[in-house]
Amino acid sequence: MAAGLENCRQILLDRFPSIDGDLFQYVTDVLESGSEDFESGEEIYDAVGSILAEVAGDEGDDKIIDLCNQLMGALKGDGCDGTAAGQGIHKLLEAPVNMGELAENLLVNPDEDTHSIWIVKKECNTVVDQKKLQKAEAKIKAKQDKRAQEDQTSNEIRGRQIDNASACQSSNKRENKLEQSGSNKSRDVRIENFDLSYADRVLLKEAEMSLIFGRRYGLVGRNGIGKTTLIKMLSRRELFVPSHISILCVEQEVRGDETQVLQSVLECDTERKKLLEEEKKLLALTGHGSSKADSTADDASNKLAQVYARMEEIEADKAPARASMILAGLGFSTKMQHQQTRELSGGWRMRLALARTLFSRPDLLLLDEPTNMLDLKAVLWLEKYLLNWPCTLLVVSHDRTFLDAVATDIIHMHSQRLESYRGNYENFVKTMTEKLTNQQREYEAQQMHRQHLQAFVDRWRYNAKRASLAQSRLKALEKLPDLQPVVVDPPVVLKFPECDKLSPPVLQLDEVTFHYEKGKVVLNKVSLSANQDSRIALVGENGQGKTTLLKLLLGELEPVSGLKFSHRNLKIGYFSQHHVDQLGSEQTPLELIASKFPGQHEEEYRRQLGRYGVINDLALRPVRSLSGGQKSRVVMALMSMIRPHFLILDEPTNHLDVETIEALGIALNNYKGGVIMVTHDERLVRSVCKEVWMCSNGSVIKQDGGFDQYRKLLEDQIREL
Repeated sequence: MAAGLENCRQILLDRFPSIDGDLFQYVTDVLESGSEDFESGEEIYDAVGSILAEVAGDEGDDKIIDLCNQLMGALKGDGCDGTAAGQGIHKLLEAPVNMGELAENLLVNPDEDTHSIWIVKKECNTVVDQKKLQKAEAKIKAKQDKRAQEDQTSNEIRGRQIDNASACQSSNKRENKLEQSGSNKSRDVRIENFDLSYADRVLLKEAEMSLIFGRRYGLVGRNGIGKTTLIKMLSRRELFVPSHISILCVEQEVRGDETQVLQSVLECDTERKKLLEEEKKLLALTGHGSSKADSTADDASNKLAQVYARMEEIEADKAPARASMILAGLGFSTKMQHQQTRELSGGWRMRLALARTLFSRPDLLLLDEPTNMLDLKAVLWLEKYLLNWPCTLLVVSHDRTFLDAVATDIIHMHSQRLESYRGNYENFVKTMTEKLTNQQREYEAQQMHRQHLQAFVDRWRYNAKRASLAQSRLKALEKLPDLQPVVVDPPVVLKFPECDKLSPPVLQLDEVTFHYEKGKVVLNKVSLSANQDSRIALVGENGQGKTTLLKLLLGELEPVSGLKFSHRNLKIGYFSQHHVDQLGSEQTPLELIASKFPGQHEEEYRRQLGRYGVINDLALRPVRSLSGGQKSRVVMALMSMIRPHFLILDEPTNHLDVETIEALGIALNNYKGGVIMVTHDERLVRSVCKEVWMCSNGSVIKQDGGFDQYRKLLEDQIREL
């Protein structure tokens, strides 16, 4: 094999005397590493043909293929091109052959054709060597597995190139010095001059972020702008945050095990847990009778006093009550708090993760859409709880009411930069509008001034008497700052299709009762009706039957008793959050909508996606690479392809930005069909819904007083917690 490799080197040097040393080494390394796997010149061409073609310059592919065949022949030691490799043509003998010994082992048959002038083969049946066969099959399988693994690795690399984010930040010598010396005690976070990218998209360029300890920041911006990416980079410390500042971010649900829910929250306080363990050990040492034991007991008593002092300082005795209060506020009943975490569903485990984070009280708390997993009662409780949050908070939320209640500052992410505003979201909108208006006025005034100066220069620059004046105007032009026109994000527009008018009633339930097999009654004797002019908000705590009621209306469940009526021509568009979560396809939105509704022109598919803001490159990107809000728009586009008469929307605002939620409210008000909506977004309910249905204790009743009365009811319940 070494001789064959040396022959390959000589062939390459003879063919390309001036070949670059690194390229030559690379090609020979490839030939050496694959010497046992190469079976033809074509495989060598696939491995190094492109490199040899670059070295050869203008030579055609045929000559490169011939060269690869020569290399194959040299590599296998048969001295010919690779097309004859392994076929026995002019094969060189590796050792002398004793013809006499061969003749003694063979039976000569003069009547049979022979392949030798000296001897003939004896007749025998073909016998397959099983060991060799298994070895050959194993070798082929290993080669196939290797290629499959390489393909998988390359796909994973491409996926990481699409999915992974990267950050670049300039170094601050002063902060680095403080960090190394351990003398930095400030809990403020200042990140200067950093870039953030996602795959090949630049999200932030030369940005700055300042988070003052104790303030509550709302991070806002359009869907897909990079808010979640920024939160994750902070939580992983890929952007510089001093090591003494603790960070927590709710990213995934708690893994279920036998730990009780309340105990799972208490375990987050690692200091309290260590103190309790140390207390237990020290108590065991305080009770001996000898003098030596007395000395040990005294030391243990002193340490125990220190432990008790620290436990009193951190209020360890109040921890169970505080943990229980947080869990109750997030909707956990007393019974649920003593359940094992493995018995919780995914949604409740996410709530538990939020409870653990709130209980831990990190210096910097990062929340990404925390209201998505909560009902309205839990959202109102969280608002109240965060108002007394003692540390720094950075929250991404689409809920304008939530941001108005919680945020002391707003960070606006747009145009590859971050801009900070004091006050809540309402103040941010006013301040930003005034700022943009003033910037545009300043820009327009400067443009008029430029035109005036330029006109004077153009008129008098060649006049000898006024040349000096023209020159001064020209210098004034050069000194003017380079102001840019205000760039405003285009407005978000959603549009639901027109639908035919149906005679009422469109949807009706009459004395409907439903329960799952051997389960308690979820809905008991529910009667309601809805028409195309209905705008209904379905409210109630989690687990009170809202989703079950929607499935009954959709026909996915059948009543145990009672009657359900729907118009024979009724078409319902259903939006569900799990539809969004299941969109992980490699297909583009354009391919996805074409596969679900085939037979139409591409222009119609693009037009449909465009009604929901999925335009330009968004329609051509893989669905899995889109943000949550962009996926929601794709689901809306799919939902409305059938031109529904009625929309049933289950948490449609999750992942949508504030501007898109406002556009959704306008679109629903312009829609000519009926709407039943489950949402915790108070602003959307107030702008769209005319009725409020409340699910509670197996019944569905129309809430007198509308949403205001329902909110007051929830606030009274929260005060009792």
